[in-house]
Amino acid sequence: MTLLNIAEICPATRTLGPGQRFVIWVQGCCFNCGGCISPEWIPQQVANLVEPTILAQTILSVSGTDGVTISGGEPMLQAAALGELLTKLRQQTSLSIICFTGFSLAQLVAKSDSNINLLLSLIDVLIDGQYIAELNDNKGWRGSANQVVHFLTDRHLPEADLFRDRPRNVEIHLRHDAALMVGIPPHNFSQDFRQAVDLAAAKPENLTRDFV
Repeated sequence: MTLLNIAEICPATRTLGPGQRFVIWVQGCCFNCGGCISPEWIPQQVANLVEPTILAQTILSVSGTDGVTISGGEPMLQAAALGELLTKLRQQTSLSIICFTGFSLAQLVAKSDSNINLLLSLIDVLIDGQYIAELNDNKGWRGSANQVVHFLTDRHLPEADLFRDRPRNVEIHLRHDAALMVGIPPHNFSQDFRQAVDLAAAKPENLTRDFV
């Protein structure tokens, strides 16, 4: 049985692609990009194991979902399990699929890996390349300007400018004694984040806050 090793999920957000999206962050990465916003998800260790079928059912149970965004960690290290997940979703829905990877598309194609090839065939938009802090231009649904947005289908071509140039925004989801940041953080994020945590601690009803 193939299992997905998941670092975190967010059932509903509007910060990582068009519409309301279910976000999956996988555990484990083969890169160590300077300034990584989720270094705790780099170690290739067991976090939360889940069957692709069970996760697919969870995604389908969330009303209003327009698409799924996959990040990490490095998704391509779990191409087989993600391929199973997306195959099940494609069989039952027309959700859009966005995936981030530190590999370039050319590198992935050159691997001639059947699991990676299947995964690529199920993705609408692939955002590739390692994060380079010095090239962070504070725009779009990519971390730095070197990263390339590949429209593997024409589904999101009308929104191409949003992927590259839209103003960034971040949601903060509070979970008991922890805060989950969802989105590509703008340059002023760190200070705003601390203020949001303090505000939410004082007023627990503020479970989610959006920053631009």
